[in-house]
Amino acid sequence: MSISELRLIKRFDEFCPKTKTAINQIPPKTRGIYALLNETQPGKLEVVYIGMARGLKSGIRGRLHSHEKSDEKRKLWTHFSVYEVWDNITESEVAELEGLFRHIYRKDVKANRINKQRSFKKLIKAHKKLADWA
Repeated sequence: MSISELRLIKRFDEFCPKTKTAINQIPPKTRGIYALLNETQPGKLEVVYIGMARGLKSGIRGRLHSHEKSDEKRKLWTHFSVYEVWDNITESEVAELEGLFRHIYRKDVKANRINKQRSFKKLIKAHKKLADWA
């Protein structure tokens, strides 16, 4: 049995063109984090959304299909990246990962075109200035 070098991420694929065929290759109820990307110039991709799927209902594949059906969101992304978490990663850990990425990108206007919730309250509660770390 091989041992993974990553504790959280089981497997991933990045910069996949937005096609039904590509989206449907993601197994049902896949849990993890995904990013919607927009190709602004050939080979230049910008993050427009970071989301999570707990896998309870539809998983990442279902979330991508729902973003594709939305008139508002459909035009904003051309590619996606998907990061599946291991089976032993809890829902709250997936939510924490998403919250961290959302928090990192909260000031990025381009990355927040779809995100409504831009910060992560639990992370803000844990905030400490470096001078207070000692």
